[in-house]
Amino acid sequence: MLIGKVVGSVVSTRKDEKLESLKLLVVQVHDQQGRAQDAYVVAADAVQAGTGDMVLYATGSSARQTELTENRPCDAVVMAVVDSWDLDGKNVYEKWSEA
Repeated sequence: MLIGKVVGSVVSTRKDEKLESLKLLVVQVHDQQGRAQDAYVVAADAVQAGTGDMVLYATGSSARQTELTENRPCDAVVMAVVDSWDLDGKNVYEKWSEA
């Protein structure tokens, strides 16, 4: 699993039928300290994440392991919205303090 932040969405009216009904999100990759990287991924949304949410996502064959993405041509999936995380005993991120 990887950590990222939802920074946008992708709308596509013409797509493979196996992608119908999937919400596609643009996720900016973050490192374990919460620092934004200069890398992005488009991921199917399995958990109703929204812009600004820190999320856990998976890529590759693991992206097809959720109930929503099973047997679909997805290379990335958002599978959790992060509430908080700690690293070496220190709080890195707290969703509710981001207001």
